[in-house]
This record gives sequence, C-alpha cells and structure tokens, in this order.
Amino acid sequence: MGEVQSVPGLSANLKKAVLWLGETARQHPERQRVDIVREAQLRFDLTPRECEFLNSNFNKITSDEPC
Repeated sequence: MGEVQSVPGLSANLKKAVLWLGETARQHPERQRVDIVREAQLRFDLTPRECEFLNSNFNKITSDEPC
C-alpha cells in the first residue's frame, strides 16, 4: 500500500482514509463498501471534494474485480 503515500496532491487525511478503507475492506469482507466509505469520510474528517473522490473511486469497486 505504499503507492498511496507517493501520490501527489492527496491530503494527509485522505491518504489515511484510503489506507484505512483498504485495510478495513480486507479485514471485513462482509461489510458493504458504501458503509466503509461513509465511515472513512467521518472518521478522517474529509472535505466534500475528498468525499467525492472516495465515492467515485471506491464505491464502484467490488470484491469480484481483480486488483
């Protein structure tokens, strides 16, 4: 997961949220992705723009898709 840390333009909170989201999704595959994304948005106090980034990039990914 080191690649998230090297992406320019991401805030520290968004980087933490992305890492947490991936870890939580792996540890709890039974949870709905949309619920994990919502929790990340609140937990890491993301801006509306950061929330939109997570919504558009992580809600559409399913566990059936290859990494």
